[in-house]
Amino acid sequence: MTNATAVRVGRDGYLAARVLNALIREDVGGLAGRLSWDKAGAYVPLSASRRVRLAPGFPSGGLEGLFQDFTVAHGETVRLREVLATLARIADPADAEGVAAFREECRQTLTGLELLDRHRASVEDRLPELGPIGYEVLAAFSDHPVYPTARCRHGLTEEQLLAYAPEFAPRFTLRWAAVPGTGPSPEFFPSFAAVGLPPGLAATHRLFPVHPLSLPQVNAVVAPLDFLPVRPTLSMRTVEVSPRTHLKMPLATATLGVRNRRSIKPGVLDDGARAERLLGEVLDRHPGLPVRLAGEQEYAHSGNEFLAWMARRLPEGEIVSVAALNAPGVLGALAGRHYRGDAEALLNDYLRALLTWNVTLFVRYGVALEAHQQNLALVFGDGPMRLLVKDNDGLLASPDHLAAAGIEAPGFADERMLTGDPHALADVFVTITLHLAAAAVTLRPDLVRAALAEALHEHGDHPMARLLRNRTLEAARLVGKSMVTAGSLVSKARSGAKDINKFYGTSGPNYLRKGSPGPCT
Repeated sequence: MTNATAVRVGRDGYLAARVLNALIREDVGGLAGRLSWDKAGAYVPLSASRRVRLAPGFPSGGLEGLFQDFTVAHGETVRLREVLATLARIADPADAEGVAAFREECRQTLTGLELLDRHRASVEDRLPELGPIGYEVLAAFSDHPVYPTARCRHGLTEEQLLAYAPEFAPRFTLRWAAVPGTGPSPEFFPSFAAVGLPPGLAATHRLFPVHPLSLPQVNAVVAPLDFLPVRPTLSMRTVEVSPRTHLKMPLATATLGVRNRRSIKPGVLDDGARAERLLGEVLDRHPGLPVRLAGEQEYAHSGNEFLAWMARRLPEGEIVSVAALNAPGVLGALAGRHYRGDAEALLNDYLRALLTWNVTLFVRYGVALEAHQQNLALVFGDGPMRLLVKDNDGLLASPDHLAAAGIEAPGFADERMLTGDPHALADVFVTITLHLAAAAVTLRPDLVRAALAEALHEHGDHPMARLLRNRTLEAARLVGKSMVTAGSLVSKARSGAKDINKFYGTSGPNYLRKGSPGPCT
C-alpha cells in the first residue's frame, strides 16, 4: 500500500466514524433506536449482516463523546460508503435531495482532509513568518468539534481551496466593484484610479471589495485591477488586512451544511452593529468584566447578498483565537509567555471570563450570544487576559428582560434575534457557550463546572439563574443541536426550522454532573 493510499484509507475511516457518530447523535432515520446490545456492549447496524461496535460516549469517547451517549468504539473499522448507504436506506424518501447533498458534502470533505495532509508540513514551515494570522491557520488545522463535514466548502476545487482556505495560509489580492451610491470608506480602500476605473466615477459610485471566489456572482462594474493583499481568517470570508484590521465580505460557498450559505443578506451587518452597541451598553454597566468588543460599526451593503463589507477593528495586544487553543503546542506556549507555564490557570481565567460574562448577560439582561470558539479570542497585553467578542449578529435577546434592566431592545431587522422564551435563550447558552466555547475548547468538565457554578452563585436565587442552573448543572441531560439534519439532510419546510443554526432536537449526557471526571482523554 502506498503512502497516499494509506492516507486515503485512514481519512475515509476517520470521516466515516465521525459521520456515523453524528447520525446516531441526531437520531437520523431513527438510527439511535436501532441500536442493539449483547454481553460485549452496544452495536449499530449498517446492514442486515454488518454491525459496528459502540462505546459509551462520555467519558471514554473523546471530544465528540462529551455530547452523545455512544460513539464508534476505538479500533472499529468503518467505511464511508457503507455509512452513506445506511443513511440512504433509513432516511425518509422525502429527504432524498438532502441525502444526495450530504453525500457530496462527504466527498468534498474527504478531498479537503487529504489536501491538508499533503500540504500541512509545508504550511507549518511558514508559520513563523505569518504573525498573528498564524493562530487562525493553526485553528483551521482542527476539525469542527461536532459537525463532521465542516471542512467542506461547497463547490470549491482543490486549486481554490489552496488559494483561499485558511488552513493553507494563502495570500491573495482582492477584487473591487463600483456600486451606485456614496458614503465613507475605510482608509485602506483604494482610489478608483488605483483599480483601473475612471476617477470621475467616484461622484456617483463607491468601491466595494469583492472576494475573488464571489466575483462570478457580482452584477456591478468590476474594476480591471486587483488591490490589497490579504490572508484568510478561520471564517474564510473574513480576511486579515493588518494585525488590527479584518475585513468581512460575502463568499460564494456554503459551510456547515449546504443550506448555510456564506453570503451576507441585507440587514445582517446593521443587526451586528446594533448588537455590538447593546453589548457595549451592558459593559458600561459592568466595567469590571474582562471583556472587549471588536469594533464592527464600519460597513456597507449594496442590497445584493454578494456585495457587502464590514471592517472589524481589533484592540492592542496579542490576540489568539479561542479555536486555536486546541491546536498542539498553543496552550503551552501561551501559558509559558503569560502564566509562568501554568496552563490550567490560563484555562481557569478563560472560563471565568467566558462564563461570568455570558451568565451576566443571560440572568440580568435576557441575552444569549452565538459566540462560539470561532467568534471569540483572548487578548494578552498589559494587565489581565481579556475575552474578545466579535460577530454578534446571531445573538438572541428578550425584549422584556432588557426593558426590566432599563435597556430598550434594538430594532433588529431579523426578528429571529428576539424572543420571549427564556428556554430558547438557555438552548443557545448550552449549545454555544457551554458546549462549543467551554467544554470543546478546554476538554475539562471539572473546570467548566466550577467556573459555571461560581458565575451562577453571584446571582443567587434570581429566577433566570435558577432556570440556567436547572438547565446546566442540575440537568439530567444537556440539549444539543441537530446540525447535520438542519444544515443538509432535511429541508426547512420539513424540519420546521426557522433558523438552521438554532435547530435542536437532540440531547446528550450531562458532563457537568458531580462525579464526572476531570481531563477528557
